[in-house]
Amino acid sequence: MNRLVGKVALVTGAAQGIGRAVAEIFAAEGARVLALDVDAVRIEQTVREIAASSGAIESIEAFTADISRRDDVNRAVRRCVERFGALDILVANAGIGSVAPFLEVEDASWHRLLDVNLTGTFYCMQEAARVMAGHRNGAIVVVASTNAFWVEYHMTAYNTSKAGLIGLVRSAAIDLAPLGIRVNAIEPGIVNTPLAAFVVQDPVAGPEYLKRIPIGRFQEPVEVARTALYLASDDAAYITGHALIADGGLTLGLPATSGILGEANE
Repeated sequence: MNRLVGKVALVTGAAQGIGRAVAEIFAAEGARVLALDVDAVRIEQTVREIAASSGAIESIEAFTADISRRDDVNRAVRRCVERFGALDILVANAGIGSVAPFLEVEDASWHRLLDVNLTGTFYCMQEAARVMAGHRNGAIVVVASTNAFWVEYHMTAYNTSKAGLIGLVRSAAIDLAPLGIRVNAIEPGIVNTPLAAFVVQDPVAGPEYLKRIPIGRFQEPVEVARTALYLASDDAAYITGHALIADGGLTLGLPATSGILGEANE
């Protein structure tokens, strides 16, 4: 506990899922948090609930913004500094998904997903880093995905955006290290969030997908949040430019429980 006392964090996509879990655990660890989301109603409700459960009413604030708009991101960063006096940590979690066969991906869908997942994350990282550079200290954690290197069918735009994030993280890490800013990514597998509900909650697809995960269950948002906490804290003070895979073994290969390995060895 108290690993983030004295720190100020900006968390994007904080209304639900992974972002909410990050905001909750960061507040519990002593950070002051600006919780950002494009959904005004949901982020206000989320912040009220976190404040009520943690008692940190003065330490967390909701902010509505679309990260694909530079002006929105700039306003959020300025509000964070005005409200809490600093910006030490960015958790760039906001993202969207889409499912379509490659030949059916529409221009509008492609551009919107890349605008949010990749360009929007770039805006957040750059605007936050400009503040962090002023006191030569900061930590940026980007929530990417195993889709960055382990692509899935019918997810061209999403796969591409997550692969781009890893290049962005590594590029930012090497440029920002001399300024005292660390930049890392988390690559979760499938997480039990609204974004992944179409698989996790499907009575057929869910159990089938689980056969590919050696640990045998879907990841919970709080588990990604704990990974973000580690990378944002001083425990990871010598780590930068890293993409930490947290997927329950999903991308290791097909486990024996899938039946395929057993059949091959008979």
